[in-house]
Amino acid sequence: MNILTGTGGLVRLILRRDRVLMPLWVVLLGVLPLAYVSSYRELFPDAASRQHYADASAANSGFTALYGPLNGSSIGALVTWRAGFIPVVIGLITILAVIRHTRTEEESGRRELVGSTVVGRHAGLAAALLTTLVASVVMGAILALAMVGQHLPAAGSVALGAQFAAAGWVFAAVGAVAAQLTSGAGSARGLAIVVLGVAYLLRVVGDLSAQSGGPLGWLSWLSPIGWAHRIRPYEGEQWWVLALVVALTAVLALAAVALSARRDVGTGLLPARLGPAAGAPGLRSPLALAWRLHRGLLAAWLAGFAVLGLVFGGVAKSVGDVVGDNQAMKDIFARLGGASALIDAFLATAMGLLGLIAAGYAIQATLRLRTEEANLRAEPVLASAVGRLRWAASHLFFSLFGPAAALAVAGLTTGLVHGLNTGDVGRELPRALGAAMVQLPAVCVLAGFAVALFGLVPRLSVAGAWAGLTVCVLVSLVGAALQLSHWLLDVSPFTHIPKIPGGALSATPLVILALIAVALGALGLSGLRRRDIPTV
Repeated sequence: MNILTGTGGLVRLILRRDRVLMPLWVVLLGVLPLAYVSSYRELFPDAASRQHYADASAANSGFTALYGPLNGSSIGALVTWRAGFIPVVIGLITILAVIRHTRTEEESGRRELVGSTVVGRHAGLAAALLTTLVASVVMGAILALAMVGQHLPAAGSVALGAQFAAAGWVFAAVGAVAAQLTSGAGSARGLAIVVLGVAYLLRVVGDLSAQSGGPLGWLSWLSPIGWAHRIRPYEGEQWWVLALVVALTAVLALAAVALSARRDVGTGLLPARLGPAAGAPGLRSPLALAWRLHRGLLAAWLAGFAVLGLVFGGVAKSVGDVVGDNQAMKDIFARLGGASALIDAFLATAMGLLGLIAAGYAIQATLRLRTEEANLRAEPVLASAVGRLRWAASHLFFSLFGPAAALAVAGLTTGLVHGLNTGDVGRELPRALGAAMVQLPAVCVLAGFAVALFGLVPRLSVAGAWAGLTVCVLVSLVGAALQLSHWLLDVSPFTHIPKIPGGALSATPLVILALIAVALGALGLSGLRRRDIPTV
């Protein structure tokens, strides 16, 4: 039997299982830059204003660290630069997708079940890689068509689509290799995400060094994220960089196949750390067990939010510094309320983005209930003196406490760094913390929605919960640019969050959102009490 026998059938299975999630992230990331096109055309209607903005932004180290180098002043170049962090997001998504359909399948035992049929040894790995690589290409094609539809040059639009697809290709292959090295999906995700973080750090250090004329600019060429930026859409496209992407993807994919052939199903090449022979006394309660299951995820999210807070806090003052002594820039931003109002708007937008990310964490923590049930680990717990609601509450504690802690960490670090930059920590720290924590009611609404789905329609809970978050992301990031009607914009709970700092704080929408979250959670828990467990 050929080692790739059955690949086509597994591809169809993956497409069936991801029929909601995959189209959502492909379309979302493909149309997201549309918002930047409309924003730049509105703010900078002529070439002179765009050139002034580009000159100031290109010399700003904070912007370079966050978005990458700016290579021109055209609308296309500005949009490419503003979308410079999106390849990192794409890399994260493709890592998770590949590991989900490889290592997670082994961890749950489904790989052995499928492997008992007429399926080649490497068919599962090939199917996961193939679907993710094709999805990345489709996303790039959607982006290219969207940019051409905005009357931007076709060559630059195709290059921008290729830039996004390139990030997806490389890190899908990174995820495939990581899945062969560890015996658990969590460890594989952690290892691959570390590689993604190192690639981003190399890009940042290299670009900042090149900007200042330092000797470390070559470090950007060690990073696949740096390669994506070197394609230079709309400003003298360097198509040959794509050869590096294809070559590295092929090498990593072949390495994943070779590593897969050297190990047994269900194991990894790196030895697993053995646990203690007897459970600790502290594991005698459902909350203690939930802490054991959630603590690694919580630590990773807290670290990530701390890094984001450092980045946003460091960049905030730079937003105002872009104005500088340029009178044309001052006239443009005077219409927005001046540099101070611009910084407040940036912080409010940044905290809104953190709120959306925190909602993803809340959903992930909530869906741990579904994972425990589907993998038949909930039954032994519920067979003891632990009731259903107590078991669910032990996990839902982290659905609420985790996002709250992450938002607090991000708000504190943002306010502290921005306050140190401006010399007024006492003013900026509470403002940034408040702007972060005000996102929590909207986060709880999405967590409550996930609980409702888990309790009432568990088979749809994973797809439905992530689909809800995707809708909110679309509404928040491109809803205004697409000129959606108000009733569509109001679907997202984040639309109703007060825009602080800078805006008026009203308690009414926050209370209403909190009540909606409680109602959704109660509905889900009521359904959990009445339905069968497990429902798989």
